[in-house]
Amino acid sequence: MYPGPGCVVEFLHANRPHPAWVLEEQSGKFRVLTLGKREMKLPGARILPWSGPRYDTGLSRQEILETLANHQARREELTARVDPLEIWDLAQGELTSAQVGWFAGLLWDGPDPDRLAAMGRALLQQKTHFKFRPPEFEIHAAEKVEARLAEMEAARERDRITAQGQTFFQDLWKARSKREAPPTPLDEDVAEKLKNLLFSMMAHTGDQEGQNLWNAVRRGLPDLPCLPLLLAQAWGLVPEHHNAFLDQEGYVWGDGWARPFERDVKEQAEKFMSPDHVPEPGGYISIDSATTLDIDDAFSINTEQDGGYSLRLALACPALAWEFGSKLDLAVRDRASSLYLPEGTSHMLPEAFGLEVCSLRQGEARPALVLEFTFSPEAEVLSTDLNLTWVRVGENTSYEKAEENLRGPAPDPGLALGLDLAEKLRQRRVEKGAVVILRPDPKIVLSGEGKDLTVDMTTPPPCPRAQLLVSELMILANSAAGLWARENELPFLFRTQDITLPKDVAGVWERPEHAYQAVRLMGNTLLEATARPHACLGVPAYGPVTSPLRRYPDLLNQGQILHFIKHQRPKWEKQELEKMLPYINARVEAAGRIQRFRTKYWKLVYLKQHRDRAFESTVVEDGAFVSVSLPGEQVFIRAKREIFGEKVFAGKRFQVRLEKISPLDNEVRIAEALEA
Repeated sequence: MYPGPGCVVEFLHANRPHPAWVLEEQSGKFRVLTLGKREMKLPGARILPWSGPRYDTGLSRQEILETLANHQARREELTARVDPLEIWDLAQGELTSAQVGWFAGLLWDGPDPDRLAAMGRALLQQKTHFKFRPPEFEIHAAEKVEARLAEMEAARERDRITAQGQTFFQDLWKARSKREAPPTPLDEDVAEKLKNLLFSMMAHTGDQEGQNLWNAVRRGLPDLPCLPLLLAQAWGLVPEHHNAFLDQEGYVWGDGWARPFERDVKEQAEKFMSPDHVPEPGGYISIDSATTLDIDDAFSINTEQDGGYSLRLALACPALAWEFGSKLDLAVRDRASSLYLPEGTSHMLPEAFGLEVCSLRQGEARPALVLEFTFSPEAEVLSTDLNLTWVRVGENTSYEKAEENLRGPAPDPGLALGLDLAEKLRQRRVEKGAVVILRPDPKIVLSGEGKDLTVDMTTPPPCPRAQLLVSELMILANSAAGLWARENELPFLFRTQDITLPKDVAGVWERPEHAYQAVRLMGNTLLEATARPHACLGVPAYGPVTSPLRRYPDLLNQGQILHFIKHQRPKWEKQELEKMLPYINARVEAAGRIQRFRTKYWKLVYLKQHRDRAFESTVVEDGAFVSVSLPGEQVFIRAKREIFGEKVFAGKRFQVRLEKISPLDNEVRIAEALEA
């Protein structure tokens, strides 16, 4: 029925149909009276495609309103009787769309205007199954209905979690500030979802949907990068000093990750410890930290008749029985490196294998990759050979004990000879441009737990001779392995730094300002499958092999060497190594970030616990901003120049007081600087 004057029509307002009485129509525009006693103008496009009945235009205003009220009541009653899902079942598959009269005909014969309006109202309410495209209703297919229902359910669930989560996190933040017990969320399933959300946000593993939910539930809280961790701590989900860096890098702390591989480890240990080998004679010595359990190198040294040296370096050999490409290997590749943190050590390899089976323990026979060298009296390498053999280490000693021995009046001949060779090796490297930085790291000691935990930093006894001996032999071994691989055209992983350094930067640097400037010139190192120089070490090639128990590139290189020695061909071609490199590099860098950031975290906790005292510092760079080093803590801080006064230059010493120390944000500021 064309909606002329006196006709009952309906229009949509606030997404609901409303009845109205047409008072006047002109050129497709209508002046209507609504049930709310309001006159309004409507374009024809807003009139819903069902109208009627039509009445005498002479009815009074009160009669019109009563008529509208009667139709509204009847239509609401009829709408309540319509089951739109039943209508959809009848219509789905028959048509893709139809006008309201067709749908009303499924229930009533010759439906009147009120029944047409009731059907239209019912279909408008069922948006999951019908879409109103005037003048027709589109009938959704079953697949689309299922998808829309799932979307609506997900939206309702998000709204429920958001509503409860906002309130809960607000209360949790207030409880944290007042050091009160955390509140309890309303629903158990919501609590579980909020916990999972916090963990995913801490680990930076959330998808876009999770990020959107997080943005909604955190509304009104401070915009802090560490907010998920702070809320998780306040809730009691993680301890006070939870290591979120592990979560962010996907690194599993401890040895629990290896439990699923116990059978694999046992099988490899049985192959590894074959009893058919007799260890070669030789007085091997290993030098490590007193707490080290994964001992992966030892040496034996003698003099030659011409005054030169003969050196044997024994390297732990986990690659001998290692099944590369296995699930265990992929898990170890994912770990990439052992972590040595103040709170403990997390080993790259399963401890039952790396510590119990492969470690070069004193008095126990072990297979080893042995690098044999002969040197001239000036420490020039005359020959290098690599062999797989069995060794028995005569002594596991510590840096402190080795240093004490070397300082004594009658040092052990092997240690003394090793130190003599090491000093010459360093000098030769410096002559080739090597940059040696001496920055002793402080020892960080943790005591107590939770909020009662305290951090102490002490300077360990200096062991310059013992550390020089070990570091030079390790550089020698890795450089020799890289050169050996290059000469034999063996695909290998090389640590490279192919840059040109100023000649005056070569040398041994110890003062903070000198070391800082030297480091700024060094540039990054790369792990790649092409042999290039390592400028700061002063060597033409550097292939890491000395720490196969602790670093995955060393383990991989060792596997390549063993396969070549046995079969005279590589295990992996260069293209295969290059294919592995992006992931290995990513995981090595991830482990490095954990090591750096977590160590810095504990240093900042220490500074915060001692913020009332002044710290010794040395200016290492002067400019608009001044950089200072805290040598005792090995922390670098930048501050505005005006804090330090007029006379500022590299090497000048200040006593600084600190403020705004935030270990979680890796932030510390200088409040005051006084000349030392």
